[in-house]
Amino acid sequence: MNRRRFAATAAAALTAASYNRILGANNRVSLGFIGLGNRGDQVLDAFLEHGDSEINALCDLRQDYLDYHKDRTDKRGERRLYTDYKKLYEQNNLDAVVICTPDHWHALQTIEAAMAGYDIYVEKPLSLTVVEGRRMVEAIRKYDRVSQVGTHRRSLKWLHQLTDMTRSGHLGHISVADSYYIANDWPNGIGSPSSATAPTDYSWNDWLGPAPEQPYNLNKTFYNFRWFFPFSGGQITNFGVHYVDVMQWALGQDAPMRVAAMGGKYAVEDNREVPDTAKVMWEYPGGALVSFNQYNANGARPLKGQEMELRGNKGTAYIFGRGFEIVPEVVREVSRFQRTPLDRTTERKLKAPTQTFIDPMKVEGSSDTAFHARNFLDCVKSRERCNADIEIGHRSTSSTLIANIALKTGKMLEWDGETEQFTNEPSANQFLHYEYRKGYELPKI
Repeated sequence: MNRRRFAATAAAALTAASYNRILGANNRVSLGFIGLGNRGDQVLDAFLEHGDSEINALCDLRQDYLDYHKDRTDKRGERRLYTDYKKLYEQNNLDAVVICTPDHWHALQTIEAAMAGYDIYVEKPLSLTVVEGRRMVEAIRKYDRVSQVGTHRRSLKWLHQLTDMTRSGHLGHISVADSYYIANDWPNGIGSPSSATAPTDYSWNDWLGPAPEQPYNLNKTFYNFRWFFPFSGGQITNFGVHYVDVMQWALGQDAPMRVAAMGGKYAVEDNREVPDTAKVMWEYPGGALVSFNQYNANGARPLKGQEMELRGNKGTAYIFGRGFEIVPEVVREVSRFQRTPLDRTTERKLKAPTQTFIDPMKVEGSSDTAFHARNFLDCVKSRERCNADIEIGHRSTSSTLIANIALKTGKMLEWDGETEQFTNEPSANQFLHYEYRKGYELPKI
């Protein structure tokens, strides 16, 4: 019985020791990579940082991508090349797969990998719909797979330090958390190529997969697919999931109570379908407003250049790509004086006594995805849950997905995180999934 089939039928009985014996004497983790474009290239780099990763299979629709990555990994395993990921899943010497395909493929490839007995690293955003994400969680749990979602900030030590502090009350009560994705795409953005005959060097049908049938358009393929809803949730999910994941982590929350969104294609003159400008607001239990601000027609940064900020009554944390800064609040522990022209003396005295409750602080660190890859490799061996386990990734992704539904419907939507349903606008629940093309249905798990 080969390793893959053994894992699929007896995964629940595996111990860390028995699994390490399966890995072999050198304790390397044998990996298959699916999707080798921009993010796939970056994630492959992250795994190549670690000597116990062995690259034994590469899969992509593009032959030039396969040839390029075969050459650059020629000392890290005996690679087999595939254009069909299902064929890769039949290779019997792999321990795990790394999925870096477009968003609309994540669910099918993750569920089928779990059913085939592989541990799974899957890029963010985890899914294109909430229903997909929950099915992915169910598959990972049923087949007892180790999973890591590519929200790589979960493996940065300095963010662990900050989120430990915020959840312990260091900043006091955090009532506001804001985030920003800013890039000026005006005027031409990704351009406006016309629909055309599909190229012959890869299969347009295989690119579409479960997405609706439609004419080939260059912008709807490699990298630029992120600007089209049948393949992606736009920047609200692409970048928003990174920020929402951190803000939920810092607040100790995993689902909002309410969401509202506004935005549209206001200024950029290309053929994108997703907004160039958007604002999303979520409300969380315990009293916190969280926002994602997407500005793609103006490049001016926030005053401190921060990606995120957490505002507590004792201080504010500004979060950057490679560290954070805490600025204490100056607090007056007196009630507001009832201002009156009859007593300006008392008013002036009450303004003077102030104090701070925390010290200023600056921490710098790395944002390298290699830390996330390291955590996945360690957990494949130990059978522990990863820093961005599938449930964590699903919850963070779901928050961004329901934001797109709020944008689509123009409604303020109340969300039940337990049932994963909208409660005040039941008609919005129809957007929690879409009908796959025939032949690409989600498998029964």
